[in-house]
Amino acid sequence: MILVAVAIVIAIAVAFWASGLVGVFTRFEKIEIQSAYWDQPSGSVIIMARNTGSSPTTIDMLIVNGVPCDIPDITLDVGQALPAPIAVTPAACTSLRTGGVTNEIALHTTTGKTYPVAVLIP
Repeated sequence: MILVAVAIVIAIAVAFWASGLVGVFTRFEKIEIQSAYWDQPSGSVIIMARNTGSSPTTIDMLIVNGVPCDIPDITLDVGQALPAPIAVTPAACTSLRTGGVTNEIALHTTTGKTYPVAVLIP
């Protein structure tokens, strides 16, 4: 009877230990682009996003129509939105096209993932 009780206690301890490991190894990053639109007065594309994953992430560049545009690194904790919208101007990213063209803009993270959005610029 004592051996059965000890075996049950050990099994419970192993189950709690294993469930703790699962939480560590199943963390993921996910950026949700909440909006992306052309702002006529400022002459730029405005992007607003939030980290909806379970791990902090860092945005290290924008990719506009397949061409990288450097931006200062932006680190987002879990559940955090961008502290300020990202403004993409034709002067900063020469690959941004205007005149009734749809542009593909992607947020690139330090883990190598990209999160694309399409924006029509009149």
